[in-house]
Amino acid sequence: MTEAGERHASWLELFFDLVVVVAVAQLAHRLEHPTWANVGLFVLLYYAVWSVWTTLTLYSNVRGERTRLRSMLIGMFGIAVMAAAAPDVAHEMAPGLTHDGWFMAAYIVCRISAAQSLQRSGTIMTAWPAAQLGAGLTPWLVSIWVEPPWRYALWGLALVLDMLFSIRSSRRPERMIDEMRRQAERLEQRRARAGGPAHPALRPTAAVLDPAHLGERLGLFVIIVLGEAVMQVVMASSGHSWEPPLGLAAAAGFGLIVTLWWLTLQYGVSAVPGAHERGLRAYVALPAHFAMTAGITATAAGLGVVAAEPAGHLHGGVGWVLGGGLAVYFAASTALGLATRAERRWIWGWAVPTIVAPLAVAAVSGLLAAWVVVALLLVIALWRVVYRPRGGRPGGSVENVLPA
Repeated sequence: MTEAGERHASWLELFFDLVVVVAVAQLAHRLEHPTWANVGLFVLLYYAVWSVWTTLTLYSNVRGERTRLRSMLIGMFGIAVMAAAAPDVAHEMAPGLTHDGWFMAAYIVCRISAAQSLQRSGTIMTAWPAAQLGAGLTPWLVSIWVEPPWRYALWGLALVLDMLFSIRSSRRPERMIDEMRRQAERLEQRRARAGGPAHPALRPTAAVLDPAHLGERLGLFVIIVLGEAVMQVVMASSGHSWEPPLGLAAAAGFGLIVTLWWLTLQYGVSAVPGAHERGLRAYVALPAHFAMTAGITATAAGLGVVAAEPAGHLHGGVGWVLGGGLAVYFAASTALGLATRAERRWIWGWAVPTIVAPLAVAAVSGLLAAWVVVALLLVIALWRVVYRPRGGRPGGSVENVLPA
């Protein structure tokens, strides 16, 4: 039952999510012919889209009905530009001509715009500081004047800086607040010495998150990437003769998608039994959410390849994208289980095996029919579903994953 007054995603937020659907689809296409370079770029580009979405989601979570339409629409348009440019990042359409510049410009504008929106609210996003302070933005700015491949190395550095800065700083939020207040006092003193207006500088306070709303928003993002998996199977199946291998591949692929959805329905976005009872800090949950949704997107790309040639053998790294994506999803969930002190029997009997087994399937995927690979991955995922916590309580909903 829904409690009276409980906040849910607004129409503006749902409209904003539409552009993410397109971006995820564009990024998944980069994994249809995987190389190490393509996989690495996929991670970097996916993080860029995810970080803009996360920043604006945190902003709307804190501001509620005071969310500025302009800020959300700027982010929406920026993600649309990033999605359109993504297929041709690091891909020369003509000698020396790529869409790197468009992608960089859209990302930088979105991050700055979202950060300024939070700053104008007078609050500090201590739960995930990268949303406001942008420690990883500098490498992106520098990369404008750097040629590939070092440009992409700077993007990787930006990802690491964002993650490390947010995790480290959010564990001691009082230090961030004190530093920001000291900066506000110094600004006020400089204005006074310069004879400026006597208005006192704004004293920032810690932003207060709505855990139910944020949990719902993170869950909706999971639904978006699962929808990409459905689309990959459906689109790849159309235009082919519907023979038994295709039916088996489609059934196994759909079953795998439903299983991942069911884990979210049972346990929340963490896919960890009982996590809602103990709660997850944002600096733990958000990196895991990034890894889990990226893993689902990679798995979705692999399912599309399988549906196109269900009786063939997976070569060229597709098996590793398919199995590796699922392994990343379960590895992130396992890390959350460790963080929330999940039952040891779940960790060793269910969580760890579902990390290792997809990698084993990926290792032999070139020897098996493609539909068999998906069927084996489905069996592995179902192993997570059959787990029952002690006491018979299956878990909670996505709204109860994160604390304030």
